[in-house]
Amino acid sequence: MNLPKNILVPIDFSPFSEKAFDYAVALATKLDAKVHLLNVVGFPVMGGPELGVTMIASVIDQLTKDNQSALAKLVDARRSSGTIGEVMLRTGDARDLILRACEEVNADLIVMGTHGRRGVTRALLGSVAESVVRTAPCPVMTIRAQKGTK
Repeated sequence: MNLPKNILVPIDFSPFSEKAFDYAVALATKLDAKVHLLNVVGFPVMGGPELGVTMIASVIDQLTKDNQSALAKLVDARRSSGTIGEVMLRTGDARDLILRACEEVNADLIVMGTHGRRGVTRALLGSVAESVVRTAPCPVMTIRAQKGTK
Protein backbone atom coordinates (compact mmCIF):
# COMPACT_ATOMS: atom_id res chain seq x y z
CA MET A 1 0.00 0.00 0.00
CA ASN A 2 1.31 3.42 -0.96
CA LEU A 3 0.94 6.27 1.50
CA PRO A 4 -0.52 9.55 0.22
CA LYS A 5 1.83 12.05 -1.42
CA ASN A 6 -0.83 14.53 -2.56
CA ILE A 7 -3.61 15.51 -0.18
CA LEU A 8 -6.51 17.66 -1.36
CA VAL A 9 -8.34 19.80 1.20
CA PRO A 10 -11.59 21.43 0.06
CA ILE A 11 -12.12 24.44 2.32
CA ASP A 12 -15.17 26.62 2.88
CA PHE A 13 -13.69 28.69 5.74
CA SER A 14 -15.87 26.99 8.34
CA PRO A 15 -14.18 25.86 11.56
CA PHE A 16 -14.68 22.27 10.35
CA SER A 17 -12.77 22.79 7.12
CA GLU A 18 -10.00 24.74 8.85
CA LYS A 19 -9.62 21.87 11.31
CA ALA A 20 -9.40 19.49 8.34
CA PHE A 21 -6.70 21.72 6.81
CA ASP A 22 -4.68 21.64 10.03
CA TYR A 23 -5.06 17.86 10.22
CA ALA A 24 -3.96 17.46 6.60
CA VAL A 25 -0.90 19.69 7.13
CA ALA A 26 0.14 17.64 10.19
CA LEU A 27 -0.41 14.38 8.30
CA ALA A 28 1.46 15.63 5.23
CA THR A 29 4.44 16.58 7.37
CA LYS A 30 4.66 13.03 8.71
CA LEU A 31 4.23 11.49 5.24
CA ASP A 32 6.42 13.96 3.33
CA ALA A 33 3.35 14.84 1.24
CA LYS A 34 1.95 18.02 -0.29
CA VAL A 35 -1.33 19.64 0.72
CA HIS A 36 -3.37 21.19 -2.06
CA LEU A 37 -6.16 23.57 -1.11
CA LEU A 38 -9.42 24.16 -2.98
CA ASN A 39 -12.11 26.74 -2.31
CA VAL A 40 -15.26 26.78 -4.39
CA VAL A 41 -17.42 29.87 -4.75
CA GLY A 42 -20.91 28.53 -5.35
CA PHE A 43 -23.37 30.39 -7.48
CA PRO A 44 -25.64 32.41 -5.20
CA VAL A 45 -29.35 31.68 -5.38
CA MET A 46 -30.98 35.05 -4.99
CA GLY A 47 -34.10 36.75 -6.22
CA GLY A 48 -35.01 35.57 -9.66
CA PRO A 49 -34.38 36.48 -13.27
CA GLU A 50 -35.31 40.07 -12.46
CA LEU A 51 -32.21 40.38 -10.26
CA GLY A 52 -30.06 40.52 -13.34
CA VAL A 53 -26.88 38.87 -14.51
CA THR A 54 -24.79 41.96 -13.73
CA MET A 55 -25.77 41.87 -10.07
CA ILE A 56 -24.96 38.16 -9.80
CA ALA A 57 -21.62 38.64 -11.60
CA SER A 58 -20.76 41.48 -9.25
CA VAL A 59 -21.59 39.35 -6.18
CA ILE A 60 -19.49 36.44 -7.51
CA ASP A 61 -16.58 38.81 -8.25
CA GLN A 62 -16.68 40.17 -4.69
CA LEU A 63 -16.94 36.67 -3.18
CA THR A 64 -14.00 35.57 -5.30
CA LYS A 65 -11.85 38.51 -4.13
CA ASP A 66 -12.81 37.93 -0.49
CA ASN A 67 -12.13 34.20 -0.70
CA GLN A 68 -8.78 34.74 -2.44
CA SER A 69 -7.71 36.97 0.43
CA ALA A 70 -8.94 34.48 3.04
CA LEU A 71 -7.11 31.64 1.25
CA ALA A 72 -3.86 33.61 1.27
CA LYS A 73 -4.16 34.19 5.03
CA LEU A 74 -4.84 30.51 5.73
CA VAL A 75 -1.92 29.36 3.63
CA ASP A 76 0.50 31.96 5.00
CA ALA A 77 -0.35 30.94 8.57
CA ARG A 78 0.48 27.29 7.82
CA ARG A 79 3.19 27.44 5.17
CA SER A 80 5.99 26.93 7.71
CA SER A 81 4.21 23.84 9.12
CA GLY A 82 4.10 21.80 5.92
CA THR A 83 4.43 21.67 2.19
CA ILE A 84 1.61 23.54 0.50
CA GLY A 85 1.07 22.66 -3.13
CA GLU A 86 -1.55 24.24 -5.36
CA VAL A 87 -4.03 26.74 -3.94
CA MET A 88 -7.09 26.76 -6.17
CA LEU A 89 -10.16 28.98 -6.25
CA ARG A 90 -12.97 27.85 -8.54
CA THR A 91 -16.54 28.88 -9.24
CA GLY A 92 -19.35 26.38 -9.63
CA ASP A 93 -20.63 23.19 -8.01
CA ALA A 94 -18.36 22.08 -5.17
CA ARG A 95 -19.06 18.37 -5.70
CA ASP A 96 -17.90 18.39 -9.32
CA LEU A 97 -15.00 20.77 -8.77
CA ILE A 98 -13.57 18.76 -5.85
CA LEU A 99 -13.45 15.66 -8.05
CA ARG A 100 -11.90 17.63 -10.92
CA ALA A 101 -9.24 19.15 -8.61
CA CYS A 102 -8.54 15.67 -7.24
CA GLU A 103 -7.56 14.55 -10.74
CA GLU A 104 -5.61 17.74 -11.48
CA VAL A 105 -3.32 17.40 -8.46
CA ASN A 106 -3.25 13.60 -8.61
CA ALA A 107 -4.62 13.42 -5.05
CA ASP A 108 -4.09 10.19 -3.12
CA LEU A 109 -6.32 11.40 -0.27
CA ILE A 110 -9.00 14.01 0.31
CA VAL A 111 -9.31 15.44 3.83
CA MET A 112 -12.42 17.51 4.38
CA GLY A 113 -14.53 18.87 7.17
CA THR A 114 -18.11 17.84 7.64
CA HIS A 115 -20.83 19.70 9.48
CA GLY A 116 -22.36 16.48 10.74
CA ARG A 117 -25.89 17.62 9.97
CA ARG A 118 -28.69 15.08 10.28
CA GLY A 119 -32.33 14.73 9.36
CA VAL A 120 -34.23 17.53 7.65
CA THR A 121 -31.31 19.99 7.72
CA ARG A 122 -29.10 17.51 5.86
CA ALA A 123 -31.88 16.61 3.43
CA LEU A 124 -32.51 20.27 2.60
CA LEU A 125 -28.88 21.37 2.36
CA GLY A 126 -27.41 18.17 0.97
CA SER A 127 -23.97 16.98 1.86
CA VAL A 128 -20.93 17.81 -0.22
CA ALA A 129 -18.84 15.51 1.98
CA GLU A 130 -21.22 12.59 1.51
CA SER A 131 -21.21 13.06 -2.26
CA VAL A 132 -17.40 13.22 -2.37
CA VAL A 133 -17.07 10.11 -0.17
CA ARG A 134 -19.32 8.20 -2.58
CA THR A 135 -17.71 9.37 -5.83
CA ALA A 136 -14.04 10.21 -5.20
CA PRO A 137 -11.38 8.14 -6.97
CA CYS A 138 -9.27 8.05 -3.79
CA PRO A 139 -9.84 7.64 -0.03
CA VAL A 140 -11.67 10.47 1.73
CA MET A 141 -11.11 11.34 5.38
CA THR A 142 -13.79 13.46 6.98
CA ILE A 143 -13.06 15.56 10.03
CA ARG A 144 -16.24 15.97 12.00
CA ALA A 145 -17.16 18.84 14.24
CA GLN A 146 -16.80 18.33 17.96
CA LYS A 147 -19.79 18.92 20.19
CA GLY A 148 -20.33 22.60 20.80
CA THR A 149 -18.57 23.65 17.55
CA LYS A 150 -20.63 25.50 14.95
